[in-house]
Amino acid sequence: MLGTLLWICATTVGAETPKSVLMIAVDDLGAAIRCYGDPIAVTPNIDRLASRGVKFDRAYNQLPLCNPSRASVMTGLRPDAIKVYDLARHFREELPGAVTLPQAFQMAGYQARRVGKIFHYAVPAAIGTDGFDDPVSWDQVVNPKGRDKREEHLVFNAEPHRKISASLSWLAADGTDEEQTDGMVATQAIQWLEDVPKRPQFIAAGFFRPHTPYIAPRKYFDLYPLETIRLPWAPDNDRDDIPTPAFAHNCPVPNYGLDSLTLRKAIQAYYATVSFVDAQVGRILDAVDAADLWNDLVIVFWSDHGYHLGEHNGVWQKRTLFEQGARTPLVMYSPKAKGNGVSCDRIVEFVDIFPTCLQMAGVPLGDLAGQLHGRSLVPLLDQPLNEDWNGSAVTQVLRPADQRLATPVMGRSVRTRRYRYTEWNGGDSGVELYDHHSDPMEFHNLAEQPNESVRHSIERLRKLFGDRAISHPPASPFEPAAL
Repeated sequence: MLGTLLWICATTVGAETPKSVLMIAVDDLGAAIRCYGDPIAVTPNIDRLASRGVKFDRAYNQLPLCNPSRASVMTGLRPDAIKVYDLARHFREELPGAVTLPQAFQMAGYQARRVGKIFHYAVPAAIGTDGFDDPVSWDQVVNPKGRDKREEHLVFNAEPHRKISASLSWLAADGTDEEQTDGMVATQAIQWLEDVPKRPQFIAAGFFRPHTPYIAPRKYFDLYPLETIRLPWAPDNDRDDIPTPAFAHNCPVPNYGLDSLTLRKAIQAYYATVSFVDAQVGRILDAVDAADLWNDLVIVFWSDHGYHLGEHNGVWQKRTLFEQGARTPLVMYSPKAKGNGVSCDRIVEFVDIFPTCLQMAGVPLGDLAGQLHGRSLVPLLDQPLNEDWNGSAVTQVLRPADQRLATPVMGRSVRTRRYRYTEWNGGDSGVELYDHHSDPMEFHNLAEQPNESVRHSIERLRKLFGDRAISHPPASPFEPAAL
């Protein structure tokens, strides 16, 4: 109520009305997008948004797993601060008084609304519920439950010994887009956009796909004929110089031991769900067009982490510190941004989303300015090719003890414009260095046989970690089965 009164007072004395915010989050979407250089992706609507705003080509999540990444984005704090490394711990267990991004907007008089997955959900089990939500962050929530939930018994599971939430599993569904849960997410977001002229809105629309099981209407599978699908290439000896912890515990066997045809069908299904979600994004953008809201809205599009489709001779899904796991799509649109329509290749982090959203909308950071771990990207929205931007990104992941690792292992990785440097348990369990100028797919680990120049680079890169990621497993509790 106080925030509403402050907003009313501000507007009555002539201050500019704050912009509403539309946040679009996608689950498990890597760089399988045409505007990110993927030659087979059919994503005209995400591409359309990217051409209207600023596409960040080198944006990196803080931890490539749903719950930690989302909690970090929505609090503006790194995993080590909120002590969230797994799928089981809520950030308020460590920081009960944390102010989330939607709460910051609520305090500025906004109505905060969520539909679908913004904070963590167990997919597909929790679809239709609040999931692992943060209730105080929202004035209104809608938890749709579509045809995909009713038809889970029809899903093909290539690994029947594992749940469809974690396995390569898919369904070319009958029916319309609007019957699917993600179609319902788009429908609700479109309805809420009608309220933008009445009062500032923070609308968060969270899509559940392309998270497994890969479910989309059949027409999206038809966009990707199976004969056009290929597995990623890598040298036969690619894994020889990579430390064991670099490979995630959820994919200990290359390609899960599956045959090439099954893997190609899984890739086809993944791309089908990407195009399905893209179509839902298109429905929302069409509504923005129809209501002529482009001058009234800030739009932020992101996924929680990257995604593997067989790189490095058989790495799948998430939980890695390779480029494919750490790099994440991020598109931002502000009607005032001078750089709209230009891609930005500067290094940015997902903790930067929080302060950027507030500044784009015209909401002061206030006391949060000294608490958030990121920095506003507004200078890059105005000058995407700003040479003065000196950025590096830190991503971390925690491995449980298992048949490969005698004890838990913390991995942390720093990305600069040229290098990716990764160390496991401070280097005691392995070190990686990749030169992206000559090795963008990270096939050659320079740290395996370092010369003097490589050792000098490692020494310099290690200093960039600072206090952004701990080197060893935390003392705080974590659930090994949920890592």
